[in-house]
Amino acid sequence: MSFRPSPPPPAFACTDETAVAPEGHTGCLCHRPELAALTARLQAGMSRRGFVAGMAASLAALGLARPARAQQPAGPQRILFTNIRLFDGRASALREGVSLLVEDSRVKSIAAGTPAAPEGARVIDGGGRVLMPGLIDMHWHAIFAALPIPVMLSAEPGYIFLAAAAEAERTLMRGFTTIRDLGGPSFPLKQAIDEGLTAGPRIYPCGAMITASAGHGDLRPLAELPRAAGTPDRTERTGGVAIADGEAEVMLRAREQLMQGASQLKMVGGGGVSSPRSPLDASTFTEGEMRAAVQVASDWNTYVASHAYASHTIRRSLDAGVTCIEHGHLMDEEIAARMAEKGIWLSTQPFLSLEDTGPLTGPSRDRALAIFAATDNVYALAKKHGIKTAFGSDMLFSPELARRQGVMLTHLARWYSAAEALRMATATNAELLALSGPRNPYPGKLGVLEEGAYADMLLVEGNPLENLSLIADAGTNFRIIMKDGRIHKDTLGH
Repeated sequence: MSFRPSPPPPAFACTDETAVAPEGHTGCLCHRPELAALTARLQAGMSRRGFVAGMAASLAALGLARPARAQQPAGPQRILFTNIRLFDGRASALREGVSLLVEDSRVKSIAAGTPAAPEGARVIDGGGRVLMPGLIDMHWHAIFAALPIPVMLSAEPGYIFLAAAAEAERTLMRGFTTIRDLGGPSFPLKQAIDEGLTAGPRIYPCGAMITASAGHGDLRPLAELPRAAGTPDRTERTGGVAIADGEAEVMLRAREQLMQGASQLKMVGGGGVSSPRSPLDASTFTEGEMRAAVQVASDWNTYVASHAYASHTIRRSLDAGVTCIEHGHLMDEEIAARMAEKGIWLSTQPFLSLEDTGPLTGPSRDRALAIFAATDNVYALAKKHGIKTAFGSDMLFSPELARRQGVMLTHLARWYSAAEALRMATATNAELLALSGPRNPYPGKLGVLEEGAYADMLLVEGNPLENLSLIADAGTNFRIIMKDGRIHKDTLGH
């Protein structure tokens, strides 16, 4: 494979007006002289559905656009990795002394030893390092991860989406080459990433999370009650949440997400931690309302994931036919056995302390402490009953928390071997992604390194199957980050 120029280094984030960007960085967005005119143009003309065009112009003005077509030389692009130890996403041990050939966006072949490089291929000597699949986060919020709630509720759309694009690149630089977005208007960001306008992970979008009035995600101030049917509030207009009461409205909101390109649906079956008036024990949709969403998803040949903590909420979701339970920390033995029997997925998060959620007060703090106390139990039940379990981090509303995405994965060492944890965050997570069926935006092999798979991979300094904590320091330990056959980070100096 011919050498492709590396993308420009990520923007240097700062809050100090006197800060100077590190050498080689593009500079903080707030210090770019082009930004004033750019922001004015975005604010004047950008709606949610018109975001992609605005983002294209924005990135071009900032010098960040990546005109992929103009850079494509004739013929297939090839990279040959030699002298590597391979973790393929499935096995519990490394394959020693192998080579892997990437052609365009896919893994072309894997062979023992060092085969002759194809004509025009770029050869990368791995130096005996571990090559593994890119990581997958099954519960991420691409738009909401790194901005505080007050900013999300008050900032202009242009700022929010530029911040999300910057966070998407940081997500990729943490080694997460794919995320499942469990609520947020991420469709335009996904398109911009897919078209090469900005760097970021593959996104499996849910669109707006669908909640009942007073459910988790209903952030309306009490002054806006009662709700006027058919009149969306500000949070709904952003595309982050859709409030639906009654089966007909649930079906409407579900179809709206699928119309925009949702690969699966997110229903809020019960209360949550961060919402101010939605206790964990509350079940916020009826079985009929949940079943209405499942019917729509089935009609579109995809599935529903249900946000549910308490056993009775999970039971109602199972009765309605959902495929995946998000969180599930407060489940009991009976529910765990039933989930295993029915082949229902558990997508949960290893929350252990306030370090994983940030400082909380009032009811949110009390609910978080209840979740921390239950985390050991949910993983114990999942292992005991053989529940199909996926890893997600669910970092929200804080750049400091977003940086802990890899740290959250290392928490799995409390219950799993390093190989089991990495298998969960690669091949196993990819199995759940594939349940989107025809709605799958990337219908190829993800989470594995084998012939024909997408070329999403990490070259790691050290052996993560022996030391899972290496994942927490991606800046030091991920020497090469490749997504879709394109190298986004290379510190080997080839």
